[in-house]
Amino acid sequence: MFMMTRRTLLGTTLAATAFGLAGKLELTRPAFAETSVEPTVGFYKYKVGDIEVTAIYDGIWRKPHDPAFIKDVSVEDTKAALAKAGLTTDFMPIPLTVIVLKMNGRLIMMDAGSGVGQWQTNATHLPANMAAAGIDYKTIDTIMISHFHPDHVWGLMEKGTDAPVFPNAELIVNATEYNWWTDPSRLAKLPEGRKPAGKRIAENFPKWKNWKLVNDGAEVAPGIQIIAAPGHTSGHSVYLANSGKEQLMISADTMYVPALLAPHPEWQGSYDQDGPMAITTRHKLIDRVIADNIRISGSHFPFPGTGVFVKDGNAYGFTPVQI
Repeated sequence: MFMMTRRTLLGTTLAATAFGLAGKLELTRPAFAETSVEPTVGFYKYKVGDIEVTAIYDGIWRKPHDPAFIKDVSVEDTKAALAKAGLTTDFMPIPLTVIVLKMNGRLIMMDAGSGVGQWQTNATHLPANMAAAGIDYKTIDTIMISHFHPDHVWGLMEKGTDAPVFPNAELIVNATEYNWWTDPSRLAKLPEGRKPAGKRIAENFPKWKNWKLVNDGAEVAPGIQIIAAPGHTSGHSVYLANSGKEQLMISADTMYVPALLAPHPEWQGSYDQDGPMAITTRHKLIDRVIADNIRISGSHFPFPGTGVFVKDGNAYGFTPVQI
């Protein structure tokens, strides 16, 4: 039987308040009420101060269960965490949402998506959903990149030709991330599984003249600050958008799949370059989000990729926004 806990009650109340809703949001999913794998809508708009945020669904990786996915954690334990969050246990569901900010007369895209089937065969929805949301990708002024993993940057390149999709947009990235991947000696040092991606990045990104390399703490656009969030990659970064008294943290892969990492922030993913550092970063940023009442989006949160975290001892509770 599903029991309403103080944590879930608090979470839903905070989420409703955070997103300007009069009533409570739907509760964190009970174990027996499995949520649909795919969302029923392709985009969702909400406001943060004067910023118009459009969340756009790209697709989902139906990742087969892998005992190496989380270090020293069994498949049975990851399945239990998914079930507790009301998610399917048939596979590891890793959805991908990209957000576009309309602020100060500019369209700012946060990461570039996975490139229409270049990451996963069923992650192909970004262009159509962006168009349905009324956004012409050719009018994007700036793309702010969190890190260089394929699901975040393959959307910068055409499949087959590697031609740039956004040749006239400003591309902002942490200099640490850019320099790490484009270091001429990097390719030989990468694990075999990472070498194809490393080769593609090294062969193409340095040719482009629209990169703007920035450092931790820089104001990268009026009202947006980049914050270094290392661990997932060496230059992994989040962005903090401000409007009046409201803030939105675009957290990228800091909390990855919250069904796993909110109740178990100490878990180390095989996808993290530096697991212990990723854990430290995770606690630092989520604690800040909670303490400062900052709204948060995550690339792999359930669509529309946003929700509310609360403290739960040394871990967290997460209530996704449901639409």
